[in-house]
Amino acid sequence: MTDGRIEKVRLGTDGPEVGVQGLGCMGMSFAYGPADAGESRATLERALELGITLYDTADAYGAGENERFLSPFFKAHRDEVVVATKFALSIPPDDPTKRIIRNDPPYIRQAVEASLKRLDVDVIDLYYMHRRDVAVPIEETVGTMAELVREGKVKHLGLSEVTADELRAAAAVHPIAAVQSEWSLFSRDIEAKVVPAARELGVALVPYSPLGRGFLTGSFVNAEKDLTDGDFRRQQPRFTGENARANAALLAPVRTVAEARGASLGQIALAWAQQRAAVHGLPVVPIPGTRKPGRVAENAAATRIVLTEEELALLEPIAAKVAGNRYPDMAFTSAGRE
Repeated sequence: MTDGRIEKVRLGTDGPEVGVQGLGCMGMSFAYGPADAGESRATLERALELGITLYDTADAYGAGENERFLSPFFKAHRDEVVVATKFALSIPPDDPTKRIIRNDPPYIRQAVEASLKRLDVDVIDLYYMHRRDVAVPIEETVGTMAELVREGKVKHLGLSEVTADELRAAAAVHPIAAVQSEWSLFSRDIEAKVVPAARELGVALVPYSPLGRGFLTGSFVNAEKDLTDGDFRRQQPRFTGENARANAALLAPVRTVAEARGASLGQIALAWAQQRAAVHGLPVVPIPGTRKPGRVAENAAATRIVLTEEELALLEPIAAKVAGNRYPDMAFTSAGRE
């Protein structure tokens, strides 16, 4: 890393090589309140300068707007970036505020063509099933995704929020490069079954929300009071009411470690997430989301922090004490089905 860029790792056995930290792009046009387009574009460019090459979006983020927003950046740097997007959250025409999970083959084919058009790319580097529709056999879903690989529309396959058994069934149909799930100091449910299965199958983990949707940075204490009306965190159980107050107190050991190192809380939380690779013996590429160039540089610097055993022991009890689920309805997560 003599040039200041982050190190690289391969996603899965035969997946793409990417920086050890990626960038979650959802907030640039969806979910976290108003965004400055110019600042978001500058963030994308700064991330690439730092060696961040995995850029994560989905067709559901702003009903395709996030893919459209990213497309000029991808076009300008096509050979340098790994484009990751997702399907499965269909928007019913009669209610654009809702999402319906669809994993059926006709929908997948419709979704991939729409994403290719919005992204303005010939092939999607990493295509995820965003959420699992249990009414459709996962072998059928992944079988269709595998057809997209053979047809040259997709290079590598990923899954999001799947159980260990679902991952094994999927991998029997086609190699899976990455599993995406929430994984942070506040959310460690996947460590029981999903992480061991991924290690066994040679699949990488791509943790989303490694900063606990910003809560682990200390940037807000109570979503209802501190965040704008359009911010979806105002509906997340962990960040409101008594849960928010209880969880804010859990940041004390993170703050202790951060102050001792002269680092930010977010850097310590990210260093912990990055260090899961060594702890669990598999590739781990967190995708913290940000819309600020300075913040993406701060996040990338966390890849150089190696926490000591004493520091890890101080952080270890946090997850077990977290109040509230990570979603109002956990049925759509791997933890809700394990």
